[in-house]
Amino acid sequence: MNIKQYLVITGNYWGFTLTDGALRMLVVLYFHQLGYSPLAIAMLFLFYEFFGVVTNLVGGYLGARIGLNRTMHIGLGLQIVALAALTVPEHMLTVAWVMIAQALSGIAKDLNKMSAKSAIKLLVPDNAQNTLYKWVAALTGSKNALKGVGFFLGGLLLTLVGFQGALWIMIVGLVLINLTSYFLLQSELGVAKVKPKFKEILSKSGPINVLSAARMFLFGARDVWFVVALPVFLSQQFNWDHWQVGGFLASWVIFYGVVQALAPKITGGRKDAATLNDGPGRQAALLWSALLTLLPVAIAFGLMLNMAAEYVIVIGLLLFAVVFAVNSSLHSYLIIRYASADGVSLDVGFYYMANAMGRLIGTVLSGLVYQYAGLVACLWFSAGFLLITFVLTHWLPKESEA
Repeated sequence: MNIKQYLVITGNYWGFTLTDGALRMLVVLYFHQLGYSPLAIAMLFLFYEFFGVVTNLVGGYLGARIGLNRTMHIGLGLQIVALAALTVPEHMLTVAWVMIAQALSGIAKDLNKMSAKSAIKLLVPDNAQNTLYKWVAALTGSKNALKGVGFFLGGLLLTLVGFQGALWIMIVGLVLINLTSYFLLQSELGVAKVKPKFKEILSKSGPINVLSAARMFLFGARDVWFVVALPVFLSQQFNWDHWQVGGFLASWVIFYGVVQALAPKITGGRKDAATLNDGPGRQAALLWSALLTLLPVAIAFGLMLNMAAEYVIVIGLLLFAVVFAVNSSLHSYLIIRYASADGVSLDVGFYYMANAMGRLIGTVLSGLVYQYAGLVACLWFSAGFLLITFVLTHWLPKESEA
C-alpha cells in the first residue's frame, strides 16, 4: 500500500473532524440559545449516534467490497449535504429536521473514521506492535485534538458570523477537501481478497466481541455527562457565554487528543519475541480502566460536599482527560491488533459500531438524567458504566494468548 495514499486519507479525516467538532458545538449552543431543553438537545443527536451504529456495521462491509477511498468520499459528500440541510430558515429548524440532518452527519463521520482507522492495519507488519500502537495513538490523538479545535471553531463562528454563516464556511471547506482527495487518491484501499458476504458483518471473534462491549460502556461513560449535561451546566451554573463554553471544551478535547498521542510513552510496552507481542495488552487495559472508574466518583463527591464547583469541574475534567485518553488509545490499538488483516474494515467497523452505540446511550442519558436529576447523577451513571468496562476487560485474552 502507498503511504502517500494513506496520508491523503488522514488529511481528509482531519478536515472532516474539524467540521464535525464545530457542528456539534454549534448545535448544542445555538439550540440552547433558542430555548431548547437539555433533553430536546440530546434528541437532536439521537439519529447522529443511532446511524453511527448502523454505518459502522454496513460501512465495514462496504469498505471490504468497494475500497476505503470510496467509502471516505461517500462520507464527505453526505456531510456536505447534512450541513446544507441546516442552512434553511430558522422556522424550519424543527427537531425532526435537525435529527435527519444529524443522521446524515453521523453516517458521514463513521464512514470517514472507519476508512482511516482500517488503513493503518495494512501498513504495519504483525511483528511491530509497538509501531502499530504509536501509529494508532498518533492518528487518534491528532484527530481528537482537531475535534477540540472544531469545538472552539464552532463557538467562535457562532459568535462572529452566526449559525448559517458558520455552516456555509464549513461547506466550502469540505467541498475543497473532497475535490482534492478525489484527484489524489487512485488505488483501491482495503478491498478484501475474498468478497465478504453480508452475514459476515457481525464479528465472531471472542476478543473483538469483548473489546467492543467494553468500548461501548467506556464511551457511554464519557458522553453521559460530557455531551449535553456539561455544556449546559457550564452555561447555566457558571454563566459562561458561547465563547467560554466552546473554548473550554475545545481546550479539554485538544488536551485529551495530545495525551492520546502520547499514550505509548505513558503506558510503555512489553517485548516478547516468541509471540511477536511487543505492545500493551489486558493488564494495561485493566489498570487504566480501574483508575478511570474512580474519577467520576471523586468529582461527584466534590460537588455533593459543596466544594468550589468550578475547581472541582476543571481539575476533575483535566484528570479525566488524561486517564480516559490512555484508555481510548489502548482500546484503539487493541482492536487493530486483534483484527484480521484481510477485510480489516469488517472487524474495525463492528468495533466502532459498539463505540457508536455507547455514544448513543450516553447522549440520550446525558440530556435525560441531567434534566431530571442534575450533573451529579450523570457522574454516577458514568462511574457505573466504567465499572462494567473494568469487569469486561478481565475477559480479554492474556498477553501470551493474544
